[in-house]
Amino acid sequence: MDAFYASVEQRDRPELRDKPIAVGHAEERGVVAAASYEARKYGVRSAMSSQKAKRLCPSLIFIPGRMSVYKAVSAQIHAIFHDYTDLIEPISLDEAFLDVTENKRDIPLAVDIAKEIKRRIREELQLVASAGVSYNKFLAKIASDYRKPDGLCTIHPSQALAFIARLPVESFWGVGPVTAKKMHALGICNGQQLRACSLQMLIREFGKVGKVYYDFARGIDLRPVEAVRIRKSIGCEHTLEKDISTRSSVIIELYHVAVELVGRLEQKNFRGNTLTLKIKFYDFTQITRSVTQEQELVTLDLILSLAKTLLKQVDYDENRPIRLIGLSVSNPREYKEASEERKDDWKQLDFEFKPW
Repeated sequence: MDAFYASVEQRDRPELRDKPIAVGHAEERGVVAAASYEARKYGVRSAMSSQKAKRLCPSLIFIPGRMSVYKAVSAQIHAIFHDYTDLIEPISLDEAFLDVTENKRDIPLAVDIAKEIKRRIREELQLVASAGVSYNKFLAKIASDYRKPDGLCTIHPSQALAFIARLPVESFWGVGPVTAKKMHALGICNGQQLRACSLQMLIREFGKVGKVYYDFARGIDLRPVEAVRIRKSIGCEHTLEKDISTRSSVIIELYHVAVELVGRLEQKNFRGNTLTLKIKFYDFTQITRSVTQEQELVTLDLILSLAKTLLKQVDYDENRPIRLIGLSVSNPREYKEASEERKDDWKQLDFEFKPW
């Protein structure tokens, strides 16, 4: 979906249409959850601090989020999807993969299904969607972002390698700012340069994910569309009212995050073996540190003890204070077992009927 939260607000409140709006809170510590395309023209983006957003766009209108409404609209969108296929893998409230290899309407081409779904979302929900069509998830995702808003892009197998060659590495799935910076330092700025790298070199520089980059550069992505997704992690994070730098203050906040995390684990009956600490600093740079244990992480004592150990790996002081602390538990046993069962069954999808 295009600017989903903001678009829902503009649909429901006609006085906001054609105006720069941001879903979020305008106070000093606020963050933009979503920005309308009118706001994006000024450089306003999701995850940006509200203060920076207001500096970029002084006429920006902040609207409190209505998550229950967005969830309800998401359910309506998925109801339209289910008219065509039940192989739907949600990525977020406003994004999903559809495998239409065999579809309920017997429509021969996936691009025609994409056009029909886009039309129905516009007519029935008064919202705009973009779609990407290709023979695997990596390329379908790239295509969906390529011509926003209201975009429709198809990447045919015969075009895939040439398309990837021109693609900036920042557009590759899984390449964030830190990885992109490292790639640039290595002289890798686009798909063609990435494809020229050997598998050994990429694994040496980036670890196991180097194999993923190697495959993506060649248009290879064997992941299936998973209609039933096993929860992989549970976490929580707190944005602090004021930046903090003393160890005592950080430990207190870490304790509160750990207590909330344990409550969520109990509520969802989730069991995992990996704890990840997320720290965001005053300048919005962030780092994560993780540790994996043999035993499942469920008790406050164990989680807090491990979190304190991870915190020792983080450098912070009065010149580099902390603005956000997060903790998450991941690596559930059932996901690992399911992955082992599926790994030999993954196949590249034929292009005649494509996911989008």
